Amino acid sequence: MRFNDAYQRVFPAGALTVGLMTPVASASSVASASPVDARPDRMADIGEALELAALADRLGFAALWTRDVPLMVPQGSDNTASALDDPFLWLAALAGATREIAVGAAAIVLPLRHPLHVAKSALSLDRLSGGRFILGLGSGDRPAEFAAFGEDLDQRAEAFRSRWAIVRAALSPDADERAAVLAATGGFEVLPGPARRIPMIVVGSARQSLQWTATHADGWATYHREEARQEGRIELWQRALEQKGVGAKPFVQSVQLELLADPDAAPEPLELGLRTGRHALIAYLHRLQAMGVAHVLFNLGRGRPAREVIEELGAEVLPALGG
Repeated sequence: MRFNDAYQRVFPAGALTVGLMTPVASASSVASASPVDARPDRMADIGEALELAALADRLGFAALWTRDVPLMVPQGSDNTASALDDPFLWLAALAGATREIAVGAAAIVLPLRHPLHVAKSALSLDRLSGGRFILGLGSGDRPAEFAAFGEDLDQRAEAFRSRWAIVRAALSPDADERAAVLAATGGFEVLPGPARRIPMIVVGSARQSLQWTATHADGWATYHREEARQEGRIELWQRALEQKGVGAKPFVQSVQLELLADPDAAPEPLELGLRTGRHALIAYLHRLQAMGVAHVLFNLGRGRPAREVIEELGAEVLPALGG
């Protein structure tokens, strides 16, 4: 199976690569920033975001990711609302500011979008980026969003599966596989099929069994856990792949990261991540690689300027991983 360039860059065999969630905390945001500057409902500075994307590209990061947040619904332990641009448009802007780094959605809320719209956006973004797009899909979990879009929260698992099949068909280079989308449209293509398969990964559980994900997805992305628990999740993933006889598929992990200026600082746990100096971070990433993690997606905290953190990761951490 021939995937696009994004898959080859983010999931090279036997390696662990590093990506960044975007938009990152403001490059000028520091620990002493005012509460207004630190508000999550503050829109990202576009010029700054494009500069940081180009920097990550030059430094050799594997991917830039973004989330799909349809409505500004407060959530989380601090009950805040996030203001994020449309993920496909945002990633198109990042792709235009970069040359080699992959761009990925983590994740499009599939039950809240028409699958033909998702397929057309994914095909367009893959073409505009030169084959650098990865489509991550999730099932969503905010009741207020499902109510606003007129979708049934309790039926999101079924909606995810049925819409996945249509998107998968449209994103395939194989004419026989695209028959499913032709059936859904009365015989019309969304766009011509891509030259190479656009990878589709499940983000979170998507309300599906691991066996379903192992069979239908090109990889699985989940959140940070304590290492022993994560190792257990990876073992379950690998067992599901073996049971289905589908071969190796990548395991992706997100990490909330606060990289401290002291390179020797000991790691401390954060919600869904850690606060640490780079030496302990490198050791942690080596352990993840040994456990079977293929790609780590960093969501950078607001402690230090983002540019400073990205430069340190690129200069000191990526080379230690072979990047």
